[in-house]
Amino acid sequence: MTVGIRSRTFARWLAPVVALLVVFQLTACGDKEPEQRKAFIDYLQNTVMRSGQNLPTLSEDQRQKFGNYVNDYTIILTFSRQMKQSINNSLSPAVNSIAQIRVPQDYLQQKPALQQAAGTLNTLAQQIQTAKATADTAQAALKQPDDLKAIYNQVYAQDVTQPANALIPVVPALSGFTQDIIAVGDFLGQQGTQVAFANGAVQFPTQQQVTQYNAMMTGLLGKQQALVDAQKIIAGNL
Repeated sequence: MTVGIRSRTFARWLAPVVALLVVFQLTACGDKEPEQRKAFIDYLQNTVMRSGQNLPTLSEDQRQKFGNYVNDYTIILTFSRQMKQSINNSLSPAVNSIAQIRVPQDYLQQKPALQQAAGTLNTLAQQIQTAKATADTAQAALKQPDDLKAIYNQVYAQDVTQPANALIPVVPALSGFTQDIIAVGDFLGQQGTQVAFANGAVQFPTQQQVTQYNAMMTGLLGKQQALVDAQKIIAGNL
């Protein structure tokens, strides 16, 4: 009986020590945040900040290394993908159709494509504003250590704030330019058989028609910067 009592006493004394050891081991093995944060910061600095607006998708190994910081990256990646898709669906078709206009009769030939592109441009700015607002809200809710926050904010500015701020004012300018080009096509179509195309030029029977056409061309030249700005945005997203 004495031995049994001693064994139970020893077991009761040992149990708290074992429990403490287990807790210590779990804590030591489970606290991966510093390592995950270091890996994520390295990825932001050496990969994302050098990728321009073509952000890479995380591999399964990277997702494991970054832990919960995968969600922080997803905020930026989601906006970048949405912006790229919007540009491909709206901005690029308009720019591509405009680029096909080389001689006067092209205003007539490209008119249907430009009308369709103009319709998608009308919703592009709102799409980007909504996507940015969603990203801004998610970013504001993040609780990041200071060392990560400083790097993350730089990446966020590079891949969310700056691209959105560059695109949003270009959209209405390009939309107006597109509408003016469509108007030229309308004008040429209204002239019917009175207008003649030859050697990359257009001929009208009256001076009034010539004056009106030349005024429209002058107006287009004054808005051509919108096309240049749109081309730069598209080039940055290729």
